[in-house]
Amino acid sequence: MSQDLTAPAGQLPSPTRGVAPAGRPASAGRTLAAALLGFFLITLDASVVNVALPAIGGDLHGGLSALQWVVDGYTLAFAALMLSTGALSDRIGAGRAFTGGVAVFAAASLACGAAPGLGVLIGARVLQGAAAAVVLPSSLALVRQAYPDAAGRARAISLWAVGGSSAVALGPVAGGALTTAWDWRGIFLVNLPFAVLTLLLASRARQAARRPAPLDVPGQLTAVLALAALTFAVIEGGRAGWAAAGVAAVAGAAFFVIESRHPHPVVPLGLFRNPVVTVSIAAGSALSVGFFGMFFVLGLFFQELRGMSALTAGLMFLPMTVLISSVNVISGRLSNRYGPRVPMIAGQALMAAGLLLLLPVGQGTPAGLLAAAMVPLGLGGALAVPPLTAAAMGAVPAERAGLAAGVLNAGRQVAGALSVALFGSLVADRAHFLSGMRLSLLIAAGLVSLTAVATAVALRGPRHTV
Repeated sequence: MSQDLTAPAGQLPSPTRGVAPAGRPASAGRTLAAALLGFFLITLDASVVNVALPAIGGDLHGGLSALQWVVDGYTLAFAALMLSTGALSDRIGAGRAFTGGVAVFAAASLACGAAPGLGVLIGARVLQGAAAAVVLPSSLALVRQAYPDAAGRARAISLWAVGGSSAVALGPVAGGALTTAWDWRGIFLVNLPFAVLTLLLASRARQAARRPAPLDVPGQLTAVLALAALTFAVIEGGRAGWAAAGVAAVAGAAFFVIESRHPHPVVPLGLFRNPVVTVSIAAGSALSVGFFGMFFVLGLFFQELRGMSALTAGLMFLPMTVLISSVNVISGRLSNRYGPRVPMIAGQALMAAGLLLLLPVGQGTPAGLLAAAMVPLGLGGALAVPPLTAAAMGAVPAERAGLAAGVLNAGRQVAGALSVALFGSLVADRAHFLSGMRLSLLIAAGLVSLTAVATAVALRGPRHTV
């Protein structure tokens, strides 16, 4: 959907200084390969799980709410902790952060693959998400450090982004193939050889000197508590849900108080005074609702209502995801020529139309027609996300670009997690699955349409450059 649908621009740490080699420095190409593989791994785990959910539920005897946590445990930890991990990468050095993050991710993947029950699986998914939040900004920092010249760095970052785009395209198919040919545990265990290869490639990466990087621990903790409680409220409902909603409200209020007073907040509230930044974050979040929320629902629809195998369900997503990388390139050219406003509005309009196009879908809809009807959903996001990222980055001073990127990416991940929670609740009753799916489509289309209008208003006037 972007250089990552999945999370395209992570929190960009400031360029490191005082770089000193540890042993014999690796070549820039080797460092780039390690960073690309790391980005591929963490993005793959955001999409590979969806088509394996019915198999996980059947094997571990879990209901839909538990399966929602298998998805959201990863996404929430990834989103919330990404607010601080860029500063952590600067604090301990990108190389150390990257290798540590990949190692923890591999250990958590092993725990997922060996999980005896859903409780252990969900806990390991949370640990995976926390590790992924460290890997993303540190992988990009490694690329920046390996390519000091601007032209070479731009090409390297474009290649790094291929890791995310490829993972989005391959995730559903890989998940379906592994679940069908092996077992659902294979979608986690397959991470291990790739993680080992990543660590070998990164073992000789140049280590950056540690830099002071203040951490807003109270802000980070209240953000995690607020997001987790809100997601719990949406998924679980009932009395426990209302209690969790109260906790989310209190933690959210505390977060805003802390951020307004902390000298180094994880989310400076002044960032939202800029309408371009605010609209870019809102648009990115709405697009994530449309893409990730419907990804979750459609994965269940294919298997639970249509009776497809995991492999066939994964293949159904392929036409929607395979063109993402090439559309990213087209979007960048449109942005360079017309500014971000045109492709942002066009992409959001295309996704909204794609969501509405799926409303008549039912159990008897031909598979080929259904797969084709999903294509505008992926293309719309791929067209809109790169220019909205560029618009947000261009609207803040250069020294705050990393912070803005982190907030933008975290907002998109949080929106995706909450959409899984909400839409999963709407389709929980199998007898009314289709009506819940259609309501989910209408909610997503409405949000994307609103942010398209907001984009048209906020970016009107003199052409915004990227």
